[in-house]
Amino acid sequence: MKTVIIGGGACGASTAARLRRLDDNAEILILEKTQEISIANCGLPYYCSNVIDSEAAMHVSSVQKFKNLLNVDIKMGANVTEINRQEKYVVVNNADKIYYDKLVLTPGASPFKPNIEGINNPKIFTVRMLADAEKIKAHIKSTNAKNAVVVGGGFIGVEMAENFAEIPDIKTTLIELAPHILPPVDKETAAFAQNEMRNNGVELILSDGVKAFKDNEIELNSGNKIPYDIAVLAIGVKPETSLAKACGLEIGVTGGVKVNENMQTSDPDIYAGGDSVEVKDFVTNTNVLIPLAGPANRQGRIIADNIAGYKSIYKKTIGSAVVKVFDLTVASVGNSEESLIKKNIPYWKTFTFGFSHASYYPGATRTMYKLLFNNEGKILGAQAVGKEGVEKRIDVIATSMRNGLTVADLIDSELCYAPPYSSAKDPVNILGMHADNILKGFVKPAYYEDIKDAFLVDIRTKEEFENETIDGAINIFTPELRTRYNEIPKDKKVILFCNTGFQSYVASRILLQRGFNNVYSLTAGITLYKELKKDYNTTSKTYQKI
Repeated sequence: MKTVIIGGGACGASTAARLRRLDDNAEILILEKTQEISIANCGLPYYCSNVIDSEAAMHVSSVQKFKNLLNVDIKMGANVTEINRQEKYVVVNNADKIYYDKLVLTPGASPFKPNIEGINNPKIFTVRMLADAEKIKAHIKSTNAKNAVVVGGGFIGVEMAENFAEIPDIKTTLIELAPHILPPVDKETAAFAQNEMRNNGVELILSDGVKAFKDNEIELNSGNKIPYDIAVLAIGVKPETSLAKACGLEIGVTGGVKVNENMQTSDPDIYAGGDSVEVKDFVTNTNVLIPLAGPANRQGRIIADNIAGYKSIYKKTIGSAVVKVFDLTVASVGNSEESLIKKNIPYWKTFTFGFSHASYYPGATRTMYKLLFNNEGKILGAQAVGKEGVEKRIDVIATSMRNGLTVADLIDSELCYAPPYSSAKDPVNILGMHADNILKGFVKPAYYEDIKDAFLVDIRTKEEFENETIDGAINIFTPELRTRYNEIPKDKKVILFCNTGFQSYVASRILLQRGFNNVYSLTAGITLYKELKKDYNTTSKTYQKI
């Protein structure tokens, strides 16, 4: 049996490697349009700044390795221009016919380039291939670029901005049309990343977009103009579906190739995977495009299994992701609050701060966690931002979600503990406890957006209160609540707050058991409040200044 694979990226290469291991007699051919195969695309931003200083390190595999180890043939520069489903052949470079028994479409996605004035200026680049990174590096060197602009605040955009900022003598600006960067997370998590970027010299322009690229400056929708010597477009990708459309394969509602759980297209002899396909969201069961390397590799394995006769299914996409933002790590899984609102899905949320390891062991740092869940305790999504152990905890929650565990099950997660690595109650356990307390009515959560017009009580010590607090708050130290509770009104919404939310939870229990029904605990406390205020104030000032 002959299998032809169109595209030699993560999904295509994984399909070929798995298929060979399952069937050593199969004829396998990869047709790759470019001169690159198995490139570490996710490492390209770091290659641009020479954090990764070896081109060889960017090659995950090679044509020779595929041939020698796996006996897989690869044709480079092979542009498939036609698929004939009736006679089961593809046309390469408008000339050669190559017949197949099974065909695999893994052409990936292409960077989105909007139709705006000046978009083809030679100073504007995308970063999808190793050749793109080489062009960026060459342009910086040949022009002695001083002003770098990144358009788009997704993962690649943030990584490119960070890596431009790492290059000496380059001033870096990031432009994002949305109110905050990193679309998979919410404003609270993004605020930490935005403050970190500003602290490292990156100028952020939010809630504004590009109207036109001039020769030496970029004109924004707001009318403001910023200089640039090089610009990188990182405003997303679109699935490559031209071949699929041309041969009559079904396209999904999101614009990706429609596949079943076996990764088969509407033609049973044609499979598809990677960035070009539409998949099901694990949490909401809606159709989505999630162009991530992990799912692409798994899909390749599943395609190979099915071609070889071993039934295998793709169990939807959960969207686990992580990104480095200078000294911070931002990770997420599942749906964000913003996404749940758009889909009209009811939810609860809570925030906590957890130490990376036991607080008494040297070097402990705090991580902020956000957990989204419903009335039944189903986990809808999670986010975290911090310095150490961030992705570890999100991975635990992702695994819990994949296996249908609830927030109550997080309490029972038995995770590794020793002072250098964690705490006896891991942040994952504490997240579960927070959520469980909310669902059982043991605490009423309040958030940053609830502060306005509420009666605020700072329940920390007098010294802490006098050092910093939230405007308008009164101070009653938690132990004093048992005798001073008559100073708190019962006809107003009362929000108690402390540093990170635990003490205010204890305080709220004191009042709830004394007949106060309108008492709330500010989740993540004044620590999250300060981060959000810092971001808001800087964003407002920066935007007005430009």
